[in-house]
Amino acid sequence: MATKDRISPRNHSEIDTIPFASAEEAWFWFVQGMQARNEGARFTQGQGLYPRPCEPIDIMKVVDRLYRKRRLVMDHLLVLRHYGKRMVPPDRFRAKEMRAHKIWHEALGRIEAVLVSKNIVHLPATFFLENTK
Repeated sequence: MATKDRISPRNHSEIDTIPFASAEEAWFWFVQGMQARNEGARFTQGQGLYPRPCEPIDIMKVVDRLYRKRRLVMDHLLVLRHYGKRMVPPDRFRAKEMRAHKIWHEALGRIEAVLVSKNIVHLPATFFLENTK
């Protein structure tokens, strides 16, 4: 068998990946991935329905680094975990979830800044219409 006939797996950089639209989407994906891993699933790079620019552990590393730098505190982590497992963000109109809503958005804002810099999250461009006369 000639060398050029061998099939080798594509590098992660060669795979066209689909970045997340927001940190919230990335967080819910991360929570599902970690739950699947805890239930015995094995991860294979590039084998998901949508090829993503990272693995779930990469998001865990970002959160861990922010926690160690004290950009995230335990309240952030508890809210992220609780609502991540529920797969819904806190509702700002429910009295019991108003504080959690504030903490949720504060935490995801800090996470999103890092994920955007790593090209894991791609925020859509904002368009402004000019006042034309």
